This record gives sequence, structure tokens and C-alpha cells, in this order.
Amino acid sequence: MGSILVTGGAGFIGSNFVRQWLAEEEGLLVNLDKLTYAGNPDSLADLAESPRYRFVEADICDGPLVYELLARHRCRAVINFAAESHVDRSIDGPAAFVETNVNGTFTLLEATRAELGQRPREFRFVHVSTDEVYGDLGPNDPGFTEETPLRANSPYSASKAGSDLLVRAYAHTFQLPAIITRCSNNYGPYQFPEKLIPLMITRALAEEPLPLYGDGMNVRDWLHVLDHAEAIWTVVTRAAPDSAYNVGGECEVSNLEIVKRILTILGKPQSLIRFVTDRPGHDRRYAMNIAKIKRELGWKPRHHLDHGLRETVEWYVANRTWWERVLSEAYRAANALYLERERGSGTREAVR
Repeated sequence: MGSILVTGGAGFIGSNFVRQWLAEEEGLLVNLDKLTYAGNPDSLADLAESPRYRFVEADICDGPLVYELLARHRCRAVINFAAESHVDRSIDGPAAFVETNVNGTFTLLEATRAELGQRPREFRFVHVSTDEVYGDLGPNDPGFTEETPLRANSPYSASKAGSDLLVRAYAHTFQLPAIITRCSNNYGPYQFPEKLIPLMITRALAEEPLPLYGDGMNVRDWLHVLDHAEAIWTVVTRAAPDSAYNVGGECEVSNLEIVKRILTILGKPQSLIRFVTDRPGHDRRYAMNIAKIKRELGWKPRHHLDHGLRETVEWYVANRTWWERVLSEAYRAANALYLERERGSGTREAVR
């Protein structure tokens, strides 16, 4: 099968993809991650000794390094998970989102285009994006399709829309074999506890108030992260270049209903819910039409929310050390020690 390069593989979606790929496929997986606040080596610590896994601590804006990795390992695919992704943080500090999501994607595209000029194009560049680039929906509007115009409403989604357009342009102008996927809200293990589901689980376990924006009736389409990981690899192996696919869970549920279900699973009172001032520009509803990926590639979600949410809650209950280290930021202090140990042992991929 050959090697693949994954960017942002120490984050939530990326780490779940890395685990699934290494369990089911053959070849080498190179994981390039800058280890910002949301990148956590703890999520992949048990894979560190695998001969089929290489970790590179670096920025996707380092074009020469990306080129070097692609050339050295003759990678057959790049899968770009690397992104700043939290809407609240994008409101407080948009610059980091433009730098990583726009400039970082541009750098990856340029490095890939340069390296591919040296060999045949049995290759895929998969850019992982979000349903948020489509904007907002009314309560009775049909779900987003791949033809829905991009109408981003937050600095985060605008930066992702910009990166989507760059990928589309490189596919069209330079014939780069690129594909865009746009996913709905993910949930599952190893998610950073600033996002809705792990935030509510961890606060409920600590008997702390659960802050919920506005009236809690913002609706999202919930997708289990392992279904998403499977969809990404389906796209890599089956999709034609210069295409786009929506990936969703076909499960529209309000944020309030999600929180109530979590409290029920944990046996906690709904009196823990606290409605707080809504964030600026908060989109009311997202919904995905995933007919294209089902029809063309044969993929569909397998996790039902009732079962998947219960499994997710149980994972956080059973892996308290993981998320407590995140909340205390102990994992960030450990990042430097992790990297130093990997350098000393020689197991970490050499970086110039």
C-alpha cells in the first residue's frame, strides 16, 4: 500500500484516524503535528514503538520539511487534518486560524505539487474540512450538498472555506489529485475537552455547572469519529481527484438534547445545566446531505447516536487520567519531555 503522510495526527480526529489506519492497513504512517494546545501525544502513546509509525513534531507551514518527508517516504497520500478548529478561539484570536488553516494548507499544496512533479501521480491529497463553511440553515431548509455555496460566518469557518478554495484551485489549475471532505460535528474518544460533548461529560463528572449557549436549541448533525475515519480512507482509496464529499452522521440533534442525554447516562440531575449568553454569530442549524458519498463510494455511518454517545461517555469515565491531564495542562508540560525522549531514543523521525 505504501506510506502516507498525516498532518495534525495528534489531534482528536487525526489520532482516531491514525489508530484505525494502523490497525487495518499496511505500510508506514508519518504523523506531522506541531503539538499546539490541542495536539496530545498521550492519545497515541501506545503506538510510539510501532515500526510502522513515525512522529514528526513540526509546523505544516514548513514547506521544505513537508517536501522532504514526501520524497523520503514516497508517500502515496497526504491527509490534512491539521487545523485550528474551535470557533470561540477564532473569535478571540483569528490570526492563528488564518496562519494554520490558510497559509498551512497553501504550504502543503505547494510542497506536494513540487514533489509530485518528480514521479507518477498515483497519489491523493485529501483535505479534511467542515460543514461550517456552508453557513447557517433555517429549521426547514434541506441539508447542505456539495454544491451548496460557501457562506462562512465565523473566522474559523472562513479560514476553512479559504483553504477549501485553495485545494479546489490547485486541483483545477495544476491537476493536483486533491479531494475535499466536509464533515459534520464529530464525537468520540480523545476529543479535547473544550468541545461540547467532552466538556459536558467532564464537568458533569465533577458535579460542576454545565454552561450551554443561548437556549441550547442550536442543531448539529452528529458523526462518530470512527465513522469519519473510515470515510476518509474510503475517499483516499476510491474517490476520483478534483471532487468533494460531505460526511455526516444523519443525526440532527440540538445541543440541549445532547446535554440531557449525557446527564441521563451519567445519572446526574438536569439542574446542572446553566444557560449562558450566546456567542457572537452562533449558527443555528447545520444538516448534511450525504447522498453523494453513499451513492458513489458506498460509505455510510455505522454508529447510532444512542449507542455511540453512551460508549463515548463510558470512555471518558474509564480514561479520567487522560482528560484530567488535559484540563490541568500537564500533558503540555510532558510534550517537551516526550519529544526529548524520542530524539534520544532515535525512534522519532529525524528533522532537519
